[in-house]
Amino acid sequence: MQASIVNEAGKAIIKLVGRFDFNTHREFRGSYEPLVTDAAVRSVVVDFSGVDYLDSSALGMLLMLRDKLGGANKEVALTGVRGNVKQVLDIANFGKLFQIS
Repeated sequence: MQASIVNEAGKAIIKLVGRFDFNTHREFRGSYEPLVTDAAVRSVVVDFSGVDYLDSSALGMLLMLRDKLGGANKEVALTGVRGNVKQVLDIANFGKLFQIS
């Protein structure tokens, strides 16, 4: 998986491409950790439009992201969710934890 970040007017977008699984733990964490302490960032959107697979460890990574950003009073949302990724998030009831579009 590849993660790239775009900052625009207080909102950071983390665009993910590829498989989001245990092997991507370091890269994903490295992409969002600077955003936690960045005072200019008020919200983070994770763009899943380029992701075709995620596993249970990816769900755990999203929960850690939510906890870290919530502790810094920042909002987090998921976008571009479709297909198998949407199914997994729906089964895990992530719609109750995240704004998903």
